Amino acid sequence: MSHPKFIHYTFTGADASKFLQGQVTLHVERLTENSTQYTAICDLKGRVHFGLWLTKHNAEQFDIVVVEDQKEDFSSHIKKYAAFAKAALVEVGEVFPHVHENNTIFLSATSDIQLWQEHVIEHGQAWISQATEHLFQPQELRLHQRNGVHYDKGCYLGQEIIARLWFKAQPKQWLHLVKSTQEIPNAGNKIEGNIQIVNMIQTKNNEYIALIIAKPTTLEETSFLEVIELPSPLNEDVARAK
Repeated sequence: MSHPKFIHYTFTGADASKFLQGQVTLHVERLTENSTQYTAICDLKGRVHFGLWLTKHNAEQFDIVVVEDQKEDFSSHIKKYAAFAKAALVEVGEVFPHVHENNTIFLSATSDIQLWQEHVIEHGQAWISQATEHLFQPQELRLHQRNGVHYDKGCYLGQEIIARLWFKAQPKQWLHLVKSTQEIPNAGNKIEGNIQIVNMIQTKNNEYIALIIAKPTTLEETSFLEVIELPSPLNEDVARAK
């Protein structure tokens, strides 16, 4: 089983904050400095194209980390949209995920990727790779419950559809944590009842754990998956309170 690799970029310049505000789903101006937050860049259909870990040092200096298999498309995307912005994306190199106060940070020191995957899956911290891009709405991934989406910010890619789903509708399916003694397929694959895998890992005790997108009623009818309660606030209702 292969493990993900991660690429670190710097994004700097006078327009860095303004540009990112028009791209990512969170409110960049409110982002706490020197803390790492997972967020997304969506396509025009409101589905997550790129997942990224964003660290703001100040309004003109950011660190961005993406899964390696998205790096070429991500770099092309940023350079295309930022062609006339006073900001530059520079690739730094490979970094490694570490758990810090239940969140992911990235360092140059190597880490146990297996243990990192187990931890973030168990805590509902889904991430997007090439296999899962363009598949899920941020709300389905519970990204708003991780402070990765803010519904009161200005325009960004896919914002109109994302806001409409939040204020005028509710998702039919969303993120769940499951485990099984049977093998669970890799990310992006579907299993019975239209259940779609976001992330999965085989643990060292030969169980499989996974983050999936599914309707709750479908999970009630599934025999080989055991649903595990996610940590708060990810076990709360995914829809907007009326």
